[in-house]
Amino acid sequence: MKNELRDRRENEGLSQADLAAAVGVTRQTINAIERDRYDPSIELAFKLARYFDCHIEDLFHPAFEEEELRE
Repeated sequence: MKNELRDRRENEGLSQADLAAAVGVTRQTINAIERDRYDPSIELAFKLARYFDCHIEDLFHPAFEEEELRE
């Protein structure tokens, strides 16, 4: 799953540690999400979206193509 987490975090002037503390995870978890090495749980995705005052879909994007949705 692709995500916009790093861009959002950097635009807010936050470190990975700052964001991690705000949503109750480790800095390593934020790092892994930003590097597309870990997909967050639904609960964490909601926490992140709530923190950035946006929808989950604004932060996370499926890795499949639009064409696959139409099949």
